[in-house]
Amino acid sequence: MSEPQVWVFMALFATFAFATLGIISTNFTRILRAEIGGLRGELRGEIDGLRGEMNARFDASNARLDATNARLNAEFAGLRAEMNARFDAVHTKIDHLDSDVTALTRRVMGEAG
Repeated sequence: MSEPQVWVFMALFATFAFATLGIISTNFTRILRAEIGGLRGELRGEIDGLRGEMNARFDASNARLDATNARLNAEFAGLRAEMNARFDAVHTKIDHLDSDVTALTRRVMGEAG
């Protein structure tokens, strides 16, 4: 084998080695991108599922809170009505007491006025 033939074989081997490295790195990059894309899709799915679950729980909590608020408002309305009725009864008693005191004052003091 002559020296030019050795150089040609060395050049062919170097070309083959660089081509192999290029093919391997290209395939590795494609595989890596595909795996990262799959992982991204899985993570998005999990995050969307978690978001949906959290929204459902918040909605359920809001519904319970709204029901509790409605019940408390109804109870306070009933309490307000009861208190107003009792205040009206006390007011009526005070009015009767006022008229009784006026009558007693007229009886004791006489019709001076």
